[in-house]
Amino acid sequence: MGNSSNLLIMRLIIILVALVQSLSAKTLNVVADYGAKADGVSDNSASFLKAWKDACSTAGEATVYVPSGQYLLRPTLFSGPCVCTNITVQVDGKLIPRTDSEGYGTSSYWLQFQGVKGMTFKGGYLDGKGSALWSCKAGKGMCPDGARTLVFQKVRDVLVTGTTSINSQLFHIVIDGSQNVRVDRVDIVAPNASPNTDGIHVEDSTGVTLTNSNIGTGDDCISIGQGTQNLWIEGIKCGPGHGISIGSLGKQAVEPGVQNVTVKNVIMTGTQNGLRIKSWARKSTGFVKSVLFDGATMNNVDYPIIIDQYYCPDRINCPGQNSGVKISQVIYSNVRGTSATQVAVLFKCSPSSWCQGIRMSNVQLSYRGQPSTASCQNAIGTASGLMVPQSCLQLSST
Repeated sequence: MGNSSNLLIMRLIIILVALVQSLSAKTLNVVADYGAKADGVSDNSASFLKAWKDACSTAGEATVYVPSGQYLLRPTLFSGPCVCTNITVQVDGKLIPRTDSEGYGTSSYWLQFQGVKGMTFKGGYLDGKGSALWSCKAGKGMCPDGARTLVFQKVRDVLVTGTTSINSQLFHIVIDGSQNVRVDRVDIVAPNASPNTDGIHVEDSTGVTLTNSNIGTGDDCISIGQGTQNLWIEGIKCGPGHGISIGSLGKQAVEPGVQNVTVKNVIMTGTQNGLRIKSWARKSTGFVKSVLFDGATMNNVDYPIIIDQYYCPDRINCPGQNSGVKISQVIYSNVRGTSATQVAVLFKCSPSSWCQGIRMSNVQLSYRGQPSTASCQNAIGTASGLMVPQSCLQLSST
């Protein structure tokens, strides 16, 4: 009898807790509750911020709901810390910036979440209206730096899912200084010629997961910056763009390294690069180690596998120098498809910091129906299994 009574009490407690949680959950409608106008003309920044602040101060669960329609927003900062650790931003509408001369102003972001723990950004069609800035840059005029569309800075336990971002001025999604962030099922679109429109950029963050997404843009589909650790990338379709890139690293003399990166089952189509590691030709304390590229399909990719330690785009403060970034323990496994250039595997490593511990297995890359070739500088490693092109890695340094 005693055990039955205890079981009944436990069940009642569970039911009461669930009831309290459901009663404390809030849905905050930016239109019905805060007066936002879905006309694509009215500035809704204040309404969105008020809804966010109320959600942030909620003791239970909270949802900021954006109904269908078109909402104009200025650069807006959604900041924490929050009382609520289970906030959902549900966007069923389209978000657009101002496109007049004030537009983004001098802001480096359009929408930024900062210092938040425990939230989901779900849905939404974000149109960054970046074409005017791209045209300005193409004309070599005096142009603003531009803004990144969706930034998560110093956040923790965040999910971004079902979101579409198009035509960002600069990077589409940025994860900076954060922990345990997942981006899943997003679509990112920008023209092939749009400058610096990286799809997803990660830096100074740990425990980030990027999965099941389609990215076509004018720069890296995914760029991995300094201080990134324990990054998992899987199920990404990339193209057009510059591929998946670790770097550029080594721009600063002192910077944290990149380690424990896994890239699995990705597809590159018509991209400039496939799997790339790049560093500036400068002295640096940076490093790249413990990287696994496992399962990649290349469709007419210029450089399917590339390490470039001679990155120096403006030819300033780096010509004639050697990269100090140390690259080691990098594995390429099960990479197959077609290269748009004859040299499908290109390792241009620093003479002062040789690439160490490169391992390749089961690489099959053709060029115009024929075997491709490989080119190595200062790269030490091993190869196994079927290798096309044949490995050019050295077994040891000379």
